[in-house]
Amino acid sequence: MSAKICHMTSVHRYDDPRIFRKECKSLSDMGYEVHLIAPGDFDQKINGVFLHKIKINSGNRLKRMTVTVREVYKEALEINADLYHFHDPELITVGLMLRLKGKIVIYDVHEDVPRQILSKHWIPKSLRLIISFFFEKIENFSAKRFSAIVTATHFINRRFEKLNANSVNVNNYPILNELTNSHSIEEKENTVAYIGMITKIRGIKHMVEAIGRTNYRLVVGGKFQSVKEEEEILSMNEIKSVDLLGFLSREQVAYTLSKTRAGIIVSHPTLNYIDALPTKMFEYMACGLPVISSDFPILKEIVEGNECGICVNPLDTEEIREAINFIMNNLDESEIMGKNGKKAIENKYNWLIESEKLDQLYKKILFDKRESLK
Repeated sequence: MSAKICHMTSVHRYDDPRIFRKECKSLSDMGYEVHLIAPGDFDQKINGVFLHKIKINSGNRLKRMTVTVREVYKEALEINADLYHFHDPELITVGLMLRLKGKIVIYDVHEDVPRQILSKHWIPKSLRLIISFFFEKIENFSAKRFSAIVTATHFINRRFEKLNANSVNVNNYPILNELTNSHSIEEKENTVAYIGMITKIRGIKHMVEAIGRTNYRLVVGGKFQSVKEEEEILSMNEIKSVDLLGFLSREQVAYTLSKTRAGIIVSHPTLNYIDALPTKMFEYMACGLPVISSDFPILKEIVEGNECGICVNPLDTEEIREAINFIMNNLDESEIMGKNGKKAIENKYNWLIESEKLDQLYKKILFDKRESLK
């Protein structure tokens, strides 16, 4: 379909996996003219996508939510797209202003933000509940006025499909063959990998404690969310069994996972995680790694249902330790788990299937708009 599409983000890097590598690139491959407004220091065309820079104010939330948002809106108007698709809650006002100008606007909801607010460390605890309440009211009001809603999980979609008839769930599943792994489990190192933001609520303390009680190593790719938590984790005796690699590029993630024997993700049972589908879990599966995951119902259905790993109580260090030891001491069974996970990705949990949902949504709302103008 020949149409000019504009994606917008004021928070994420231009090469964000969901926004750029999956959605924008897939849409470009389908024949759309795709523009992306994102923080950066260049204007150029990459993989068929036109990139439009905006000033980076990542270190100052107030400036990002005011100056950067205004800059996004100005750039969006200059592009004059047939359809706008934004990815950050702080751009809701931009989306509403574009709707007032008669534009097609899609809100891509990555997280359950009202519940996420309840665990934001930078918001005073006394204010979190009231901010969450009012934000949900604003988000609900806006969702009814957008052309469509795209959500990243079925759980989030259940809320928005009640607000907008054009609410479509587009899961953040891996791109087929992006993360490959040609090594057998016997050829790999005695390591377990965690890739992602490093926080206590995502289980870093329990992972470090568990690996310290084994003869193996934990490889961590990512950044600490807070200096205080980083100092606490680095002071642990078990940190000697951990390799902290810092932020990893996609190529570095693939290389790291190709050398390890298992992937771990043991986020705590908070409102923000208990119904989430962690992208990294599916990436572990795509690499053919057995998974150690939190025993939340939504994750057990995937991990145990596909026999591709072990679910544990994320607050129980001993259970995590036992799962690590089982995978390391039973390589034949672990390799079968890894193959089961990879097969599940190929058959069910992959971006090719999800991208077709996005294409169908675009075609529908663009067609409806053109018909209404006749």
